[in-house]
Amino acid sequence: MVSADRPTPPATPDTRYERLVQSVVDYAIYMLDPTGHVVSWNAGAQRIKGYCADEVIGQHFSLFFTHQDCAQGRPTRILQQALEEGVAQDEGWRVRKDGTQFWALAALDVIRDEQGEVIGLAKVTRDITDRRDSALQLDAMRAQLFQAQKLEALGQLTGGLAHDFNNLLTIILSSARLALGSQDPVRTQRLLEHILDAGQRGTQLTQQLLSFARHRQLSHARITPAQVIESTRSLLEHALPRGIELVQEIQPDLPLIEVDAGQLQMVLLNLMFNARDAIAEKGQIRLVVASALLAGEVEGLHGLFVRFDVQDDGQGIDLQVLPRIFEPFFTTKAFGKGTGLGLSQVYGFAKQSNGAIAVASQPGEGCCMSLYLPACADHPSPSID
Repeated sequence: MVSADRPTPPATPDTRYERLVQSVVDYAIYMLDPTGHVVSWNAGAQRIKGYCADEVIGQHFSLFFTHQDCAQGRPTRILQQALEEGVAQDEGWRVRKDGTQFWALAALDVIRDEQGEVIGLAKVTRDITDRRDSALQLDAMRAQLFQAQKLEALGQLTGGLAHDFNNLLTIILSSARLALGSQDPVRTQRLLEHILDAGQRGTQLTQQLLSFARHRQLSHARITPAQVIESTRSLLEHALPRGIELVQEIQPDLPLIEVDAGQLQMVLLNLMFNARDAIAEKGQIRLVVASALLAGEVEGLHGLFVRFDVQDDGQGIDLQVLPRIFEPFFTTKAFGKGTGLGLSQVYGFAKQSNGAIAVASQPGEGCCMSLYLPACADHPSPSID
């Protein structure tokens, strides 16, 4: 007698869940008991970490950490945090079976029974080494771009600086020669004072250049806008032709801002170099710094900001070009006259500083670039535009 085929019993929810977990290969998904020992292991865990299930089940999950992390008690801290808070996240180096390391993003979640008792923990680990390497490369490229912008700005400053240094040296040498031949103590004293004054001015100029050009890690700090404006103006004056007048208006009692002073100085120089290049022969650049209370009208920003306006009465920007001016490597200047990176760096700085850059321009009527940087919350300005 031939028995009829029996139907395959339907899969239970637990069975379907187990199949789903085992089918995942991009994530290491496994269970730990409350003491941190492995009780399950999926195909993704085997692919990422190199261990088969029978090699790790029963092992403590600290097996996957570096010796340094284990010595510092990192696995214990992560496990304790998950048991106390219900979840823990961690990012750092992990070790495969073959000893190689990868950068992992891991999450640990507590599993409870119907009575609320902890019965284990679910751990999900992802290998994000490529993403981390890409981020590091991007940071390095940004640092190189920032340094390249500094060098380009210094190149534009060179001519004016050489002229000023030559004037200072002329004063020093001429006064020294006259002092050597003078028999009048009063005149000799006056000539020595001229030498000292010229030397001090040269020292100040050199210090400004060194602080601007020196390669250093970017660091955010609370700064006074007026101080950055003063140092930027002293540099810019050497790069402006005689036919261009620089007018400065700074609101008193401006709030503090928290940015990298070197980056802000670089941004302001970029904006004012662009304004200079937009003026044919004679014109005016206005640098206006004031506080502004925004209510969403500038890229949805709200709150107290410091606004840096760089205005010129040059040729303006063509309306068809205007939407592209912040694109990297886009420039309307002649070949060899610009890299197309200046305004891109300005835009990136504004975004990274939680601010914005706005442009108002009409062909033939000049241009106004407005940089908005958030004021420190605990230092409000007494007067608002």
